[in-house]
Amino acid sequence: MKIDFQETTDDLAKRIDIHSRFGSRDIDEWMLEILKLQPGIKILDVGCGSGKQCFSYYHHSNGQVEITGTDVSESLLAEARNKNQAINNAVDFRFLDFNQAFDLPENNYDLISACFAIYYAQDIPFTLKEMHRLLVPGGRLFTTGPMPTNKKVFYDIIKEATGKEIPPMPGSSRYASQIYGTMQELFAKTEQHIFENPLTFDTVEPFMVYTRASMSEDRKLWNSLFQTHEEFEAVMTAIEKVAHKFIERDSRIVMTKVVGGFIATK
Repeated sequence: MKIDFQETTDDLAKRIDIHSRFGSRDIDEWMLEILKLQPGIKILDVGCGSGKQCFSYYHHSNGQVEITGTDVSESLLAEARNKNQAINNAVDFRFLDFNQAFDLPENNYDLISACFAIYYAQDIPFTLKEMHRLLVPGGRLFTTGPMPTNKKVFYDIIKEATGKEIPPMPGSSRYASQIYGTMQELFAKTEQHIFENPLTFDTVEPFMVYTRASMSEDRKLWNSLFQTHEEFEAVMTAIEKVAHKFIERDSRIVMTKVVGGFIATK
């Protein structure tokens, strides 16, 4: 399954900022709580983006872990390496395309994490087998992704604004089914954890910032709703009108992020 998508630095930063400012829970705290990292472990973060999760692991462990961060986006890796200077380049950031064989040592990592990334893989079993190969016996794979009920009001607003069905999202359509099922087949033990984080918008502006960052022309997933920049702007205008209606009716928009955290043990 080929998915034409690559996150941009600007889009990712805007969405992270919105989650931080308007959410009521901290997903990083939740991840660290369920992972219970031990000093001295080797961590591989696949799809690390600009390094957010790598730095979270590093600071939580007081630098007592060995971390390699990988991504296919050179611009995001450049941003990660720039931030890495603040901790004396403690994280090893490398290019890696998880649709290809991983050029990394097998039976080497205690933890592999893939946060909000793995559902973009073209061949889920192949990518998960590569991760399994790199883990030490008893090592863990940790993935996060959207569950089917994720951001329901977001999609409700878009559907009302456009009058069209929402195209299948790789995350919510693949994560809880194909990805978790494949993890169950490959690993000795699997477990699910659920994180819910309501984002509350009292005004339309931040909701639209999030919407633009999620539906920009860099995200080819939405091409059934718009093709050109002009069509994109027309869709944004229609969404903004409906968002105003929701706030006038309910005094706010509450968009709940529903995230699954799957842990699989080799």
